[in-house]
Amino acid sequence: MASWFLALVTAFGLVFLLELPDKTTALTLVLTTRFRPLPVLVGSAVAFALQAVIAVSLGSAIALLPNRVVAGAVCLIFAIGAFLLFREGFGPQDTDEADGTGSGKQTATFRRAALTSFGTLFAAEFGDASQLAAVGVAARFAQPSAVVLGTFLALMSVTALAVFIGSKISRRVPAHLINRGAGFVFSAFALIALWQALFG
Repeated sequence: MASWFLALVTAFGLVFLLELPDKTTALTLVLTTRFRPLPVLVGSAVAFALQAVIAVSLGSAIALLPNRVVAGAVCLIFAIGAFLLFREGFGPQDTDEADGTGSGKQTATFRRAALTSFGTLFAAEFGDASQLAAVGVAARFAQPSAVVLGTFLALMSVTALAVFIGSKISRRVPAHLINRGAGFVFSAFALIALWQALFG
């Protein structure tokens, strides 16, 4: 039991510290400024649960995946996201937003917001440092359930913090500016992934 708890605490602490300055936090902030908090939390919870299970189940096999292939796929996802965000951010503004009465939230369905959150965060987290840390902790302690739970709780703690901050931002910033800012964030991640695909 002591070993199980130690594995949980180790996984939680490592992943939490790695995620705070990570791109996943920035992406969660972006998603929360565009969608309502609940579907973002639901989508991220499913993505992170799957990522935690993958990390522990596959272990070091994840590290054997071609880094350039993964980076290329991530680059494509972020590039498409950046294009869509810029199209909305520089397109015609809604009248309620133009006169300052807009909430800054995109009126997307719960399903669309949750699926967008799931896809974005799942792709961003795949092969990430925190996922590799979970692999290492799982190999060290041989307590898969503890590592899965610790990893998931850490990811969701950071996500909840980002959702709280993002919801505050969205109440004060017009939607078109949020979309433009999010487009630049996605473009930056696409360029980083492209660099990794070409020279990683």
